Amino acid sequence: MEKIFNPDKATWSEILKRPTKDFAEVETTVSEIFAEIIKGGNKAVNKYTKVFDKADIGDILVSETEIKEASKLVDVKLKDAIKTAKANIEKFHESQVVVAKPVETTDGVVCWQETRAIEKVGLYIPGGSAPLFSSVLMLAIPAKIAGCEEIVLCTPPNKEGKIHPAILYSAELIGVTKIVKAGGIQAIGALTFGTESISKVDKIFGPGNQFVTTAKQVATKFGVSIDMPAGPSEMLVLADSTAKANFVASDLLSQAEHGGDSQVIFVTTDKNLISDVEKEVEKQISVLPRRDVAQQAIDNSKLIFVDTVESAIELSNEYAPEHLIIATKDFDKIAMKVKNAGSVFLGNYTPESAGDYASGTNHTLPTNGYTKSYSGVNLNAYCKTITFQKISKEGLQNLGSTIEIMAEAEGLQAHKNAVSIRLNN
Repeated sequence: MEKIFNPDKATWSEILKRPTKDFAEVETTVSEIFAEIIKGGNKAVNKYTKVFDKADIGDILVSETEIKEASKLVDVKLKDAIKTAKANIEKFHESQVVVAKPVETTDGVVCWQETRAIEKVGLYIPGGSAPLFSSVLMLAIPAKIAGCEEIVLCTPPNKEGKIHPAILYSAELIGVTKIVKAGGIQAIGALTFGTESISKVDKIFGPGNQFVTTAKQVATKFGVSIDMPAGPSEMLVLADSTAKANFVASDLLSQAEHGGDSQVIFVTTDKNLISDVEKEVEKQISVLPRRDVAQQAIDNSKLIFVDTVESAIELSNEYAPEHLIIATKDFDKIAMKVKNAGSVFLGNYTPESAGDYASGTNHTLPTNGYTKSYSGVNLNAYCKTITFQKISKEGLQNLGSTIEIMAEAEGLQAHKNAVSIRLNN
């Protein structure tokens, strides 16, 4: 990891660059594959599944038999853990249900808003280097709570054309049964345009690599909405002398092992922690099963020392991390100064892994600096808000002249007439 001491603010943007591919380069590949899917449907999707995942797929949909068999293959302890996580995630997302109250803005003029679930949603579950069955919980549970009518789940198969049993078990537990054996660009293309077996959806959710993220962004050109640009995982840990080096190192590595294009940043006001954390990273990474992947990410990461906590939080807000851990003495006070972050973890005993799996919050979060303008997945992401208004005859008499004056000032006579005709009858 690169060590940086008291960087000048003018250099922050360069220091905090993400190790991402050029968007235009990836977009060209996405557009080519999308064009084939529009013409070829299932056949084109299966073609690219063979190219990228080395799997020869027959039926693109997971059968009911496969789902039932998968349940038998999942360890009982894992099933119990998934059920516990499911309960916590449901509890947190059910708390987000809001019922708006009607407001009488003028005597006889009542306005209110109601939510309606998005009808058809597509859920993308990464499953290549690591089968993220936890993402099934994070994406499908709020979709079910919101009341989405059709949920299509896409996830890449292994080389034998099978989906990881824990992914299928989690989906069945929540009630998602339309599962597609496809990942990457081809999965996003299938959800965007539809095929013989897959419905075109209204909105696509889910994390993924740079190719998946770019494909989602390109999908918006074809009338499909997306949750957010959620690409390679990233984390910033902000710490002072009260932090524990072995805790910090474990957190950094927990994100680094996601993929070689992930990035972790350590920012501290304690110079001694720089070397202590570096040593712990070297120690812990040596025994990780995914150490080669984690090492690639660590090579793209930074250890940064700054003099003050104020500088540390300012640097963090500039980076706008997907995950932010604040391991300081006064973490509650510092948390109040957070402006840009996907999800925040406070204190030495709040590992990011808790949010990834079972605390209840959603782990599908914006990356690449998009936390400056996007929120993570929540219940509202699966809903639309529709406004309603009801005006009585007396209400229009009270408000009518205001509308007439404004419409006439804008030169929109028909708008004025729509009020005047009613007032004169």
